[in-house]
Amino acid sequence: MKKKKYLCMVIACALAAGATTGFAAKAQQKITAEQKTKDTIDEYALDEVVVTATRSEKKDTDVPAATIVITAKQIKASGAKNAAEALSKVNGLVYKSFGPMAASMGSMINEINIRGNGNGTLVLINGNPVSWRGKYNIDAIPAESIERIEIVKGGGSVLYGSDAMGGTVNIITKKGVALNQVSTGFGNYGQQAYNMNVGDENFSVNYNLDKWRKLDGISEADVDSVKFNGSTRTDIKDIEKENIGFNWKINDHWDVLYNNYQTKATYNRYVDRVDHTTSGISNGDMFNGRTYTTDQHVSQIHFHDGDWKASGYFNTGTVESYGPTYISSTGAKTPNGWYNTREKNITYGVDAQKSWHVSDKVTAIFGMDLQRESYQYLYTPQNTMYKDYFRNNWGIFGQWEQAFDKNNTGIFSARETWTSAAAGDNNYNNFSMAGQFIHKLDKSNSVYMSIGQSFIMPTFAQMYGASDTAIPNPGLKPQTGVNYEIGWKKNADRHNWKAALFHTDIKDNISAIWNKNKAAYTYSNEDFKNTGVELSCDITGEKGFSYNWGVTWQDPQSKSTKKDYWDRMFGRLQLTGGVTYKKEKWLSSITGSYLSGRVQTPSSEHSFATKPYFLTTLNTTYSPDAANEITFTIDNVLNREDNLSHSSSTYYSAPINYMLKYTYKF
Repeated sequence: MKKKKYLCMVIACALAAGATTGFAAKAQQKITAEQKTKDTIDEYALDEVVVTATRSEKKDTDVPAATIVITAKQIKASGAKNAAEALSKVNGLVYKSFGPMAASMGSMINEINIRGNGNGTLVLINGNPVSWRGKYNIDAIPAESIERIEIVKGGGSVLYGSDAMGGTVNIITKKGVALNQVSTGFGNYGQQAYNMNVGDENFSVNYNLDKWRKLDGISEADVDSVKFNGSTRTDIKDIEKENIGFNWKINDHWDVLYNNYQTKATYNRYVDRVDHTTSGISNGDMFNGRTYTTDQHVSQIHFHDGDWKASGYFNTGTVESYGPTYISSTGAKTPNGWYNTREKNITYGVDAQKSWHVSDKVTAIFGMDLQRESYQYLYTPQNTMYKDYFRNNWGIFGQWEQAFDKNNTGIFSARETWTSAAAGDNNYNNFSMAGQFIHKLDKSNSVYMSIGQSFIMPTFAQMYGASDTAIPNPGLKPQTGVNYEIGWKKNADRHNWKAALFHTDIKDNISAIWNKNKAAYTYSNEDFKNTGVELSCDITGEKGFSYNWGVTWQDPQSKSTKKDYWDRMFGRLQLTGGVTYKKEKWLSSITGSYLSGRVQTPSSEHSFATKPYFLTTLNTTYSPDAANEITFTIDNVLNREDNLSHSSSTYYSAPINYMLKYTYKF
């Protein structure tokens, strides 16, 4: 116990060190290339170029929105294995996982929670949507294929359409880069990792495979059914995540991307407490077993020529769940029960925009997008009902950027979105607007304000059903919201400061509520609000050190038909931070995210307090020469048993685990 407390103090001090480096002196202006390689962090300039926030390239300090850029080098230094892990310790984002390696449970995915909004994040790959009925499998995107991740907090529906209510995450993949390497890694709990990248500046192929053999006790859940009251424990085994894809740069104007992401995991659930039973259930009985598989294909083609940009995409995703059911949702024994569901989601579409430089002070962007969305509930031996729903999603948008003088600029945006050809004439339309203003205090120092509307359309699964435990509601209304924000950015003296004060109001937030009598979830509209403040700083230090720290305080709350009062959600105080050190052949980084003031919020009961979580990762890489790398990564350095769930169930973080990986570059 004393050793654990001491280790906790050491890590907390290391993470806080970033806050005490503001008085470091400037490095010498002239240093040799060799010294740069040895003594400084090889990283992009602190004032990153951001594309996602305004659909145009701008320096971060010129963007009137809360933005975060995670570069490939930062991802590598952190030891993240996939996109989900890369986002797990970002200031203002709450992490969720159903198992190790950011495992998901089929359509129960690891939502990206931005500013307390768990179902309002739009996920893009290279600017194109990849979600299926509001779901996404970013845990299947390997870290090795990511060039950078751009995060824009606050509503972004005006520029990108439905789903961008809490924020937008744009995962930009590597292309046009000559990267030839192979790697293999092994760790405890049967971990294995294999990666290959082969190609040149015009064409490259990538392959990635990650495995985790077994982990017991990842989840605890209370059961309150008609014939059984008690609790269950869930074990996980045979986690696999496989990715294969290619990037092809046809010429300076055209490029093509394809990726196939496949995941598989088996969850076995056992009774571990019996309070009451009328069906003879005993402690240790198997409740059910479920194997979840996903198979997603992402195809994209991009065109860019001066002021013109256009892209086309075709995405398919098949999700299957199967396994024995020994105890039903009502608590009855079903020794011969078997569960099997399959669904397929298809989205394809185009997105095009044109920029005009109207004058020295005016720039305009006009664009359109069209998406065909299809949802198929497929046949299985246990499901003889086939469902096939589709709709067309249309959108036109415009943006007017007006420079009033050299220090003051306003950006005004609008979008009209509508659907057609939906089943039962369940079509929707929405008009959204946004206004932003930025004032430059000097060339590296700015303040801004922003007001933006956003919306989310109901998904097919919410309206028509996706499982036997979810009751559809075809009468759902689109959820709409408004985000208000003022902020400050400063990039100077090796420090990149960011601060924001925000408030979000959402009406008709779509939520799933558990119905005990029907032993199923029902979908309904509720209201959501959140007010908070964020402060962060990235610091490039001297002698090989760099630091980052962030603080977020917020108070997310919701009100539903089951609760006629505002009930708390998620957590109030988040502290994030990291320290990276590079010296000659060594690169080491420690990162952490601490969330306190947490609550778990059942869908139909009052929220209750739960302990803070503290996620930590230590990653060290040794490069004896340019062709070889040895990396050692430790996750959950403090070996904490943290509950990562904010609903009524409990999903624990994996115990301390490690991986040793070797990489050869050629």
